[in-house]
Amino acid sequence: MIDAERGGEMGKNDQVPLFETKQVKGRILFRWIVASIFLGICFICMYRLRFFPVEGKAKRMAWTGLFLSELWFSFYWFLISVSRWNSVYRIPYVHRLTKRFGKELPGVDVFVCTADPLLEPPSMVVNTVLSVMAYDYPPEKLSVYLSDDGGSDLTFYGMLEAANFSKTWLPFCNKLKVEPRSPEAYFRTASEPVNDPVNVQHWLSVKKQYVDMKMRIETTTKLNRIPEHVRIQHKGFREWDFVSSKRDHQTILQILIDGRDPNAVDIGGNPLPTLVYLSREKRPQHHHHFKAGAMNSLIRVSSKISNGPIILNVDCDMYSNNSESIKYSLCIFMDEEKGDEIAYVQFPQNFDNLTKNETYSTSLRVIQKLEIQGLDANGGPMYIGTGCFHRREALCGKKYEENYRVDWKKLNDTKVEESASLLEETCKVLASCTFEHNTPWGKEMGLKYGFAVEDIVTGLSIQCRGWKSMYLNPERESFLGVAPITLLQLLVQHTRWGEGHLQIFLSKYCPLLYGYKKIPLKLRLGYCPFNLWAANCLATLYYVAVPCLCLLKGISLFPKVSSPWVLPFAYVIFAHRAYSLGEFIWCGGTLQGWCNDQRIWMFKRTTSYIFSLIETILKLLGYSQLSFIVTAKVADEDVLKRYDSELIEFGASSPMFDILATLAMLNLFGIIGAVKKVIVNADEESKVLDQFGLQILLCLVLVTINLPVYQALFFRKDNGKMPTSVTCKSVIFALLVCTIAMY
Repeated sequence: MIDAERGGEMGKNDQVPLFETKQVKGRILFRWIVASIFLGICFICMYRLRFFPVEGKAKRMAWTGLFLSELWFSFYWFLISVSRWNSVYRIPYVHRLTKRFGKELPGVDVFVCTADPLLEPPSMVVNTVLSVMAYDYPPEKLSVYLSDDGGSDLTFYGMLEAANFSKTWLPFCNKLKVEPRSPEAYFRTASEPVNDPVNVQHWLSVKKQYVDMKMRIETTTKLNRIPEHVRIQHKGFREWDFVSSKRDHQTILQILIDGRDPNAVDIGGNPLPTLVYLSREKRPQHHHHFKAGAMNSLIRVSSKISNGPIILNVDCDMYSNNSESIKYSLCIFMDEEKGDEIAYVQFPQNFDNLTKNETYSTSLRVIQKLEIQGLDANGGPMYIGTGCFHRREALCGKKYEENYRVDWKKLNDTKVEESASLLEETCKVLASCTFEHNTPWGKEMGLKYGFAVEDIVTGLSIQCRGWKSMYLNPERESFLGVAPITLLQLLVQHTRWGEGHLQIFLSKYCPLLYGYKKIPLKLRLGYCPFNLWAANCLATLYYVAVPCLCLLKGISLFPKVSSPWVLPFAYVIFAHRAYSLGEFIWCGGTLQGWCNDQRIWMFKRTTSYIFSLIETILKLLGYSQLSFIVTAKVADEDVLKRYDSELIEFGASSPMFDILATLAMLNLFGIIGAVKKVIVNADEESKVLDQFGLQILLCLVLVTINLPVYQALFFRKDNGKMPTSVTCKSVIFALLVCTIAMY
């Protein structure tokens, strides 16, 4: 049965709530499984202590290391279980919102951030911008801002094309109820209307206009310059006459569509949303603070142009897939009983380029559908940097007060009188390099500086100021982006995430300390599994490498198969993995997808998080500086073909691949050694299997997980195989380690 509680009980004015909160199904089964696994873990600890070896230094050290690793895994599992103990989900009621507030809906400012026209092509950025301009929301209350940290005239040209095409695209979307409202995504999957010659003609005409626009943008991007006949069409291009480089230029601010202008209308005569291009000032001698700095500049500039009380921020590859997302979030913000205490509403980060079995497990489906919902029940989800609706006041540093109430009508009465040209000039100073000097920006106001995952620490600090947050995961996904399509892209991305999370945990913003008496204990604990991603690397690396080396040396680390002490090990392994598989499939995954998920988690823990840990330590010691790596959103055709065929893409030399390949070879040699031991001791085969059964099973599982690595090392002939240098280094190093371990 599903337990339900109202998103706010009947308010003082007896109005029904705008959203409802429900408990996730299966929580009773989850709690029983957790209790039984905890009991099994207790028996494992008893075994480790009771049978601690008294002889053999190597065995004592291996045993101690394995026991410490198991204690770490148990602690980490406990943190996850606590955060998921009471998972909930929210159901917004848009029809109630529309009926109750009608035309009194608040202004919404949408921030789209891009940083590099080569890694994030202008044609992709344009699609995201058009998708958020086309929301099912009053256009006069909608303003879209693009932050171009690449300072590229190519991106600016794309925005001019978007401004022009929006006059056709927006009425087309409203007329045909288009979903999704990214032209590229829509025309890629949709077919022309049938049995309606007028609409067919209109549909084909709009598609042709889009294809022509896309071709113009991509041609200009390939040429890497703006044709002269285009440059003279808009005054904004003159700004690039004074640009030295993308890291050294003045503020460029252009209001491409002024929604207040009565002439700013689409082909049907309906008003258009405001559209603004911003490239903040950058100078080599001033730190620009990456995405956090771009967001803070947008907050200040938008406060003078439109000043919407609600802010949505999305990455440039994360297009709107659900035209009602704004109204979903407003059901939370404008709920009379609970809405005033909400600082932000977070939507999940989904992707539209996933394969059936998710080769790289980039969707993090269990985390997004279960673990973050657990955080939601305990005070609110983390802010994950995209697909998030913010209350402007909360983002700007306001503390929550118990009697805080929003007068939405008063907010709607705020008007900006200055002309667009005057605003362009007066607002430039707000995006200058020196504006933030000796101000609270980056500390107490806006997004925080100094962290690789500025979004996480910003969300935490907002919650510690008394605000709450909520998580919405509607049936139709609200945002879809581009997932990494090579293994190295994924590992590099998680290196940054792991480093940023660990940096938070080791700073004054550690949730356990910073959140003390400010947010619930369960929420503080709920942050920890993410903050400690990188810390998993040591225990995982030990468990992957040491048992196979001990197998070669003849050191048993687990109970005999015939011993009753094998039962808690067997139960914990089986129950935990079986429940994990069930959850994954319940969340929409496949059996092969779950296997890929296990593989990728091991890959990340033994590569990405090792580098995250090392980089964090170096930063703490002052030997490294904060950096930001933009993930490429484009790839060549060969890579795409292999990705669609669900082949893991190696194809490059990297220290991460050296580690992966070496660990894979260690376990392969461990299995070969075990087989040799069984053959040599044929008369005692059952005794060998009895004594080393669990250890052999662990090595077999690791070898199975690493099958794609062996394939890339020895059998693949395509460009996605492991480089020969990686193969040679891994084999030599693994043989050397095995040789040392056996003596």
